[in-house]
Amino acid sequence: MEPGTGMGLRGRSGILSLVDACLKETPAAERPLTMLLGPPGSGASEAHSALMEYFGPQYPFAFVNFGGAQSLLPRYALGLLARQLERKLPRYGRSHFPLLSLGLLASDQELRMRSLAEGRRAVQRQLDQFQQENEARHGDYLAAFFEVGMGAVGMPEGASTAALALFQDALRRGRRSMPSLLGGRVGSRLTSGAQWYGRHPMTRSGDPMEALVELNLWRHEGDENEQERLDLVLFSAFLEDLRRNTARNFMPRSYLLLLDNSHTAYGRRFLDLLLRARHDETVVAGHTSDPLTVVASSNRWLPRWGAATGDSWPWQLRGPDRASLSDWNAHRPTRDSEDTWWYPLRLRDLNLDEVRIRIELQLGGHSDLAPLTRLTPFVHRLTGGLPRAVHQVLDVLRQSGPPPDSGPQQDRWLRTLPDRPLRSGEQTATLADTALSHLLRDFDDSERATLAECAAARDFSVGTRLLSPGDALFGEIRSRWLLTGPLAVVPVLHPWLRRLLLWRLARRPDAWDTAHELLAEFYRGEGRPVQEMYHQLSAGRTDEVTAHLTRRFTEVPAVQWISEFNAITAAPNRLPTEYGPLELLAGLRPRRPERVVDIESVIHTLVTTRWVWSDPLADPAMRLNDMIADGYTQLSQLRRNDIVALFNEAERHRHWRDPQTAGGEG
Repeated sequence: MEPGTGMGLRGRSGILSLVDACLKETPAAERPLTMLLGPPGSGASEAHSALMEYFGPQYPFAFVNFGGAQSLLPRYALGLLARQLERKLPRYGRSHFPLLSLGLLASDQELRMRSLAEGRRAVQRQLDQFQQENEARHGDYLAAFFEVGMGAVGMPEGASTAALALFQDALRRGRRSMPSLLGGRVGSRLTSGAQWYGRHPMTRSGDPMEALVELNLWRHEGDENEQERLDLVLFSAFLEDLRRNTARNFMPRSYLLLLDNSHTAYGRRFLDLLLRARHDETVVAGHTSDPLTVVASSNRWLPRWGAATGDSWPWQLRGPDRASLSDWNAHRPTRDSEDTWWYPLRLRDLNLDEVRIRIELQLGGHSDLAPLTRLTPFVHRLTGGLPRAVHQVLDVLRQSGPPPDSGPQQDRWLRTLPDRPLRSGEQTATLADTALSHLLRDFDDSERATLAECAAARDFSVGTRLLSPGDALFGEIRSRWLLTGPLAVVPVLHPWLRRLLLWRLARRPDAWDTAHELLAEFYRGEGRPVQEMYHQLSAGRTDEVTAHLTRRFTEVPAVQWISEFNAITAAPNRLPTEYGPLELLAGLRPRRPERVVDIESVIHTLVTTRWVWSDPLADPAMRLNDMIADGYTQLSQLRRNDIVALFNEAERHRHWRDPQTAGGEG
């Protein structure tokens, strides 16, 4: 089975049921503009593929990727979408887009005329000539748009074989010769379409032919406002064509649009026009709503929503698991604002069970790779469950073939996983390079180096304030959804991104030490000893951290001490990359001769053990759990009272079960 097949919406079933409900609604029902939001690799493209695969055999759908190298003006995007929606399905009649086609044709090539009156007399003859030329070259008029924008009609990244076959079939079935807009019944098609444009509130002339000439003048001689007016009229024509299609017998109730990478300039432009056209038609003019089911995706916070903090936006981000029409209607802003049409869904990371299913599907069918399915907890801890990161790690495991059996050799192999090669098509680069180039697209080397230093701080806002010039870096990272979930109190980099950046920073020992020293000094001045010790431990000062935690052991209740201990020992490290967990731990033994077991010596061992354990690259199989459990047991024997919490923590590590086995909305 190809990666991604049948998995695109696992953990995101609410999206599936939402789209299903939208497609089954009556044509005039109001539908949301669903936005899938998250960092690069959060699974939006995979969701597009899964929706295509699931609904494509039954409903007309169209896909456009706004993230390609070529620019895609709104008119070309409309042409591409309409061309795809024209395909014939067994259950329904064929859809037609005569109004959009006429508007595109009328505004396409510059009409040769000296006055508006002359243009009116010549417009039918010239439009007829334009159409004949296009049909001779491409077979039908809308097919011409494929030449211009075919690069945007690729498949979503990671699409399954089934979705690819379906999409290619849709394009093949769509190729046909279209009846002339101008021929038959003395140009009745042109007359009917031109009358609609003449009645449109945005065209100044009520005369049908002069309205078409006006569209042409806006395109070729108009200012910025007139260019926008033309785009809005074309969107209006597209929506009206859809309404007329659904009004016929044996036609679908709704059409599915899948718009990937809508955060780009052309994607944002398309969404703005679509939203405004829908709002003007439905709310301002009072017409019935259009029958579009739209699922778009964005790796950025859209500027039209205001500040990336979300404070000024009336929408609260929703999770994908419980998405539904009723949820949208219950939370949508009032209809006097265009914001009422959005339905923003923040894609969450995969939980442990979902990662396990992916690994079993991708590796379990290969006898030589099947033993690696036991690495599920490691992959989940390492990647934080980011779908693309999980896929990339599995690709490295499949391509490079680590020792299949759990043991010291496998531990040492996994220790350097970020530096392992990853083949992607014709290119090969390390896992870290490949992942960072995708997550931090458009960041130059200098910015990435600064970002790695800022990643030393768990609180990313503190890191950028101390270690980067200005606040632009923090704002850019937040707008790209690269911080943890929307409800996090402390802004923390996504664990996968932070881990890779710290892996890079560890290659610059001086920069690593400087960053952690500055952060420790900052927190010392703030009177926040837990955070200070976190950075002291990152700098390798295990004795200072041990002394602090030994004092705290008798000053605070055991539950609080455990909480502080866990927070401190989650600190990142730059320990040697060639050793497994036991060898790393051996290098952290106290330099003084062994003494009688006392609280300080037990805490020192516990600090170093859990510090190594906290890094999935340092202890991939969590072999140090039993040693941590033994340390807590020893502490409970050395403490006179309040020992239940210590016993419980010992049991938790001895019978470790990841707390994220079942996922929420994140």
